[in-house]
Amino acid sequence: MTKQNSPRAIAVFDIDGVIRDVSGSYRRAISDTVEYFTNQAYRPTPLDIDQLKSEGVWNNDWEASQELIYRYFQSQGQSRAQIQLDYNTIVAFFQSRYRGTDPNNFTGYICDEPLLLQPIYLKQLTQASIAWGFFSGATRGSANYILEKRLGLKSPVLIAMEDAPGKPDPTGLFATVQILENNCENLPTVFYVGDTVADMYTVEKARNLQPHRTWIGVGVLPPHVQETAARRDAYAQTLKKAGAAVVLSNVQELNPIKIQELLS
Repeated sequence: MTKQNSPRAIAVFDIDGVIRDVSGSYRRAISDTVEYFTNQAYRPTPLDIDQLKSEGVWNNDWEASQELIYRYFQSQGQSRAQIQLDYNTIVAFFQSRYRGTDPNNFTGYICDEPLLLQPIYLKQLTQASIAWGFFSGATRGSANYILEKRLGLKSPVLIAMEDAPGKPDPTGLFATVQILENNCENLPTVFYVGDTVADMYTVEKARNLQPHRTWIGVGVLPPHVQETAARRDAYAQTLKKAGAAVVLSNVQELNPIKIQELLS
């Protein structure tokens, strides 16, 4: 985003499930990891993963994988103290599936992620004086791969996993906004666009900590929940219950006209 003197509004985007479809990558890697560490006894379904994510605190997919492994063994009568899990080993296995095993190049599931927006959409926001950037729990390498290599963006404003505490802590959202508002005095309204309960909780916490600014949570339905009407509607309700002002089927529906509508 080119810095502007006084943006009309600020749009901050989550990446996974919003900018790229991760149902066949991050979520597949979660299932692979849980299956491996439960000795092929349990492979979580997409619904299992959604149910965990709906608790609002499992935004980090490495931690989500570990939690699902713990819960499986607990369901088999073991206590957490009995279960010898090494977090770093879980992360390494997950990354071998998601990133691939080549340390210098991405060769894993990340290479096949469908894009959910086109660069022209971001240009339309810029032309409408809407500043934009990204706050994601993805690693910086993974986020930049999709933003710079796949979308062709030049040094986009990005706060990634390494830069801030995990959601729903709003520290990373505040940092993104601070860069984008370019010291303007009018405190433009901030839209945070995400696909999980944790994203909506992040907006709520931001509102509580900085009530002098308007914060609007925009929910986006990730592709994997749109396969049936019942699943789509249930997921939309979950996002609304978590605080989403509106729930969209695709991020590009949050166009300048929709933003103006939500501002008025």
